[in-house]
Amino acid sequence: MANRCAVLGKPIAHSLSPVLHNAAYRALGLDDWWYDRHEVGEEDLDAFLKGLDPTWRGLSLTMPLKKTIQPYGTPRNVWARELKVANTVVFDWSHVDHDDPLWPNGRPVIRLYNTDVVGIQLAFDHADRESGVHRDAGRAGRALIIGNGNTATSAAAACLMMPGASRITVASRHPGRDLGIGPAAAMFRGDGVHPYDEIDLADGDAVAAVAREAGYVINTIPGHAADGVADVLSAVETTFPGTLLDVVYDPRPTRLMQVWREHGGQAIGGEEMLLYQGLIQVLLMTGIWDDDPPSDADRRLQDVTVDDDHLEIAMRRALEEAL
Repeated sequence: MANRCAVLGKPIAHSLSPVLHNAAYRALGLDDWWYDRHEVGEEDLDAFLKGLDPTWRGLSLTMPLKKTIQPYGTPRNVWARELKVANTVVFDWSHVDHDDPLWPNGRPVIRLYNTDVVGIQLAFDHADRESGVHRDAGRAGRALIIGNGNTATSAAAACLMMPGASRITVASRHPGRDLGIGPAAAMFRGDGVHPYDEIDLADGDAVAAVAREAGYVINTIPGHAADGVADVLSAVETTFPGTLLDVVYDPRPTRLMQVWREHGGQAIGGEEMLLYQGLIQVLLMTGIWDDDPPSDADRRLQDVTVDDDHLEIAMRRALEEAL
């Protein structure tokens, strides 16, 4: 293949990113592009990067590499820069440093992006359109984020941009960890108010109290780790008014999603976030977008058509078949 991309992480066998990206290449008619997966941990990243050649165009990064990649490249969008969390690498081989002996094929310009933030935003936008929900940007409301790791950082940043999310509560597994969204919050809000408050995830009553009033809920802890939260919420005798995004897509649906729906709430799985952040990655890696993911990304995505078919539809169809 003349143009190669891949997703890196550890573990990585479960990743559906190859399904999405290769479906996009087919829809775009890019027959000489291929996207694969490689199991790469923090200790392996340096050697992997230095072994690449000019056929490589981009990388998607999952845990534990979203911070490890930072010293190797330059953040090119606000979220990669302010959060210091990047899930996307774009290589520019038109400007190669051949003076570094540690890079046998030369060191390319490495551009870093965070597409998770916009991916979360677009997942909620799509769910709202599908269900006919209209959110009032001028109305005060609360968002609940379950977990306080790197994905929670991106989730909190996404909430800064979403209508009706003027207050963010983080239910932390490890209380006291700073999510690092203060500078970004100041940029988007300009009010100097601390962007979120924190509760202990182990305090089930506190979590349930916030869930009862939250317009957005984002679970960022993996696997079955949120099953305990689901058990707590299952005992709550009320409906949940908001929309839950569970970033997990295996199992599907999760126990938390099932409980949320049983209590009258709308729940969407992590495949929605995966779809939209992956779509933006395709646009960046292939050079269709040569700039940063814009704030009006949802409008820009609607303008991307391929042979009278929407690129999003092609990727969604492939994802649904894989699931």
